[in-house]
Amino acid sequence: MGATKTDHFTKQQNQIAIIAKALGHPARIAIIEYLLKVNTCICSDIVDELPLAQPTVSQHLKE
Repeated sequence: MGATKTDHFTKQQNQIAIIAKALGHPARIAIIEYLLKVNTCICSDIVDELPLAQPTVSQHLKE
């Protein structure tokens, strides 16, 4: 089995890339800002706060 593309980079570089991907969408930034403000995680509250559908919020939380 061949090496994956991530095998060519350090563990730290791969971890930073994962974090950058998670922060790589404005909706995720808005969700994080909301969570920092309220200090709870209830999907329906996020849906009420942001102009996003519930499945969209769920997908962003999953990421």
